[in-house]
Amino acid sequence: MSDVAGPPADAAEHAIPREARPYQGHRAGIASRFLADSIDLAVIVASLAGIYLGWVALQFLIDPRDGVSWPAVPGWLILVAYFVVAVLYLTVGWWITGRTVGKGLIGLRVLGARRVRMNPVAALLRAAFCVFFPIGLFWVVMSGENRSLADTLLRTSVIYDWRRNRPTDHEAD
Repeated sequence: MSDVAGPPADAAEHAIPREARPYQGHRAGIASRFLADSIDLAVIVASLAGIYLGWVALQFLIDPRDGVSWPAVPGWLILVAYFVVAVLYLTVGWWITGRTVGKGLIGLRVLGARRVRMNPVAALLRAAFCVFFPIGLFWVVMSGENRSLADTLLRTSVIYDWRRNRPTDHEAD
């Protein structure tokens, strides 16, 4: 048996490293999902910091004589802003490409039922569930199918997918 792979089925498969090809399309495990979600959390926190700095800059532009002031933000507003930004970020990423920044960097994609691109409602429901119940990710460890609690309830899947293109509505992996 030769360890040289035959010709790739298409150019997209050819771009996938040979070592990764056996995992392409399989459900992702806890380690890669946790790493991708940690990257996404950093993106969300950076976005919130950017919003805060933008607010401070806007206040300075409106009244520069007052100087730069660092307004105190109530804890409840930080929490609400976090949930809104996180749900929007995840929804848009999963709906449009099936990826967020973290999932894209790790080579993962979120697919809806029947392993096709998620519709906006499904993406929103999954995002809200994941943001409000993040501990559900660890159900992957208990699941024999590498599914989080959100995946189990909403019939979604997170798969290894190193292709650059986004799945179509009719594409089945």
